[in-house]
Amino acid sequence: MRALIVDDEPLARARMTALLGECAAVEIVGSVDDGEAALAALHELQPDVLLLDINMPGLDGVTLAQRLAGRARPQVIFCTAYEAHALKAFELGAADYLLKPVRLERLRDALQRAQRRLDDGPREPAAWLHGRLRGEQVRIALDEVLCLLAEEKYVVVQHRGGELLIEDSLRQLEDAYPDQLIRLHRNCLVPPARLLGIKTLADGRVLARLDGTDSSPEISRRNLPAIRKLLRLS
Repeated sequence: MRALIVDDEPLARARMTALLGECAAVEIVGSVDDGEAALAALHELQPDVLLLDINMPGLDGVTLAQRLAGRARPQVIFCTAYEAHALKAFELGAADYLLKPVRLERLRDALQRAQRRLDDGPREPAAWLHGRLRGEQVRIALDEVLCLLAEEKYVVVQHRGGELLIEDSLRQLEDAYPDQLIRLHRNCLVPPARLLGIKTLADGRVLARLDGTDSSPEISRRNLPAIRKLLRLS
């Protein structure tokens, strides 16, 4: 099992590293101090489990878990000094919730629970994006998304049923779903399966043709080679 430690306290990371060293068949692939760094490390390190603190500056543990909810990997084990978020943690599908100071036997139990989930999950469940619509929290399955467009402080999710505003940045979404989103432009991501083709305008601009929508977002020169390669391979 590949483990990534996420905690803003150096002593807590060191203690967790020592505890994991006492657990069989666990490889520590990384140790980072905030949620943003964890998101950036997910694609490169491919952890099976996150040992995740909750109260961190910037992107906290609950928000990070919300972005990972519905994915088979990594499984999330919260490690925190507070009981207040336990219900929310399990609503998000966390494998376990450990109170600091974490005891070795509880950690081993939590890792076994996470491993059973990994073993029982033969395929990746649907991923969800979370946002607000008319003041209410809603979610949209990533496979329903047509296009993601950055606009000022928000990202507009264009989907089959309309539009949704979310607070995640395009970079965060790209890091969280590297195999499910591809960048067309600095302000635009799309699911690769939506790409039908490209068209070149008289002024030299290149637009993407997308399945399910008449919208044709522009493809930047920087990203055009990757898009052409993807279309040749698909």
